[in-house]
Amino acid sequence: MTTANKITILRMALIPVFVVAAVCYGNSIERGAPIEWSRWIAIAAFVIAGLSDGIDGYIARHYHQTSRLGVILDPIADKSLMLSTILTLSISKWSGSDGEYARFPIWFPAIVIGRDIILVVGAIIIRLIKGDVFVKPRWTGKVATFFQISAIACLMLQLRFIPLHLILVLAGIFTCVSGIQYFTDGFRQLPKSTSARQQP
Repeated sequence: MTTANKITILRMALIPVFVVAAVCYGNSIERGAPIEWSRWIAIAAFVIAGLSDGIDGYIARHYHQTSRLGVILDPIADKSLMLSTILTLSISKWSGSDGEYARFPIWFPAIVIGRDIILVVGAIIIRLIKGDVFVKPRWTGKVATFFQISAIACLMLQLRFIPLHLILVLAGIFTCVSGIQYFTDGFRQLPKSTSARQQP
């Protein structure tokens, strides 16, 4: 249990804190009596969890604390944080009005979660057939993550001078494009493994 892994576990522990605080604030909005402290707890939990991602990565590399457990936990923590945040902000109302800054439209979490489910299932299939999975990072995936985080920040901080629907559309487009690219990369690994198995 390295220091980097402890920070990763802390990030995972902050996820339910964010969810509870965000839902609590959303319920208070519905009642017409916003509880601002719950809103700021949710924001603080998300920010701390996000910063911890960079911190544990730096510690793991700088102090040579990379481990097999960390390789498994880190992506799980990252995806869990992002998916739970997007889903929570889709069901919790964060504005008294019914405009675009109230909550995420349902198609947004559907695209993000749907892409990740397809990629996870694909990775499992490739691993069962080939024995290992090679994942090549794509710039479109990083751009998709940037717009997803931007959308989260705009909604939670209520930055109404920025058109949230435009950010959501860009996030959805790059999420779909990156998903297609990752799916294609994975599909290209299947013929090699299949042909290798067919050789005498």
